[in-house]
Amino acid sequence: MDFEHFRNLLLARRAALLADADGDAAATVELDQTRQGRLSRMDALQQQAMAAATGQRRTTELARIDAALGRIDSGDYGLCLGCDEEIAPARLEIDPAATRCIRCADKAES
Repeated sequence: MDFEHFRNLLLARRAALLADADGDAAATVELDQTRQGRLSRMDALQQQAMAAATGQRRTTELARIDAALGRIDSGDYGLCLGCDEEIAPARLEIDPAATRCIRCADKAES
């Protein structure tokens, strides 16, 4: 298995997530009724909630990437945490931070 290839995929994904984080705006919503109408405030609150959810997903994905990089460093990368068998390289191409083979991932979802 080409660990350096997967390290590069993970690092590129990490850089993209961090770059996206710099452009996000999750500022506090102004609730002053003299400055904006009720619908505008509701829209602003919804946008703020969506930005917060996006930030949470980004944090989770960054943690998965950091864990995968740690597994590469320790020599455990590509081994399923469920059955200790090798994760298919095609699966790792799609999700280089995957921790389970497809069989164990299916069992975990059931």
